[in-house]
Amino acid sequence: MVFGEIVTAIALVKSSVDFIKSNINTCKDISEIAGQIDNLLDAEKEVQKKRFNKNKLSISSVATEVLDAKLAAEELYNVSVLVDQRFGHGTWAGILSERKKRIDEMKEIEKERIRAKKQQQEELIEMVSLGFIVLTILGASFGAIYILWLLL
Repeated sequence: MVFGEIVTAIALVKSSVDFIKSNINTCKDISEIAGQIDNLLDAEKEVQKKRFNKNKLSISSVATEVLDAKLAAEELYNVSVLVDQRFGHGTWAGILSERKKRIDEMKEIEKERIRAKKQQQEELIEMVSLGFIVLTILGASFGAIYILWLLL
């Protein structure tokens, strides 16, 4: 299954690179190829992740994964050069920086959401526990009052 995912990721790298190369000189701004850049970065990351997240140790699978990762990195570098040539030096670094910033923000938002959910669960458990204690005390009080009433 991992091999099929790597093949799909490599195909996405190639198609994204082909689109970017064929449209880089005619696009007026980076937004016209931004979707393909996203696909390229995601696919390259997937290739790298699958490369180190494997169970196969055969020489052919290791060699294929290493070569695919190197090809993906090479294509990524080629696109970075094209983007910098077309839109000015530092554009690619700016894209990567902004992308990392947004990914970090999304991770932080997710951590905050998980923390808030956990806090809500703890508050609910505390309220249920408090309610149980109150009901137990009320039950014991009414039981004591009833016993006293029977004795009198």
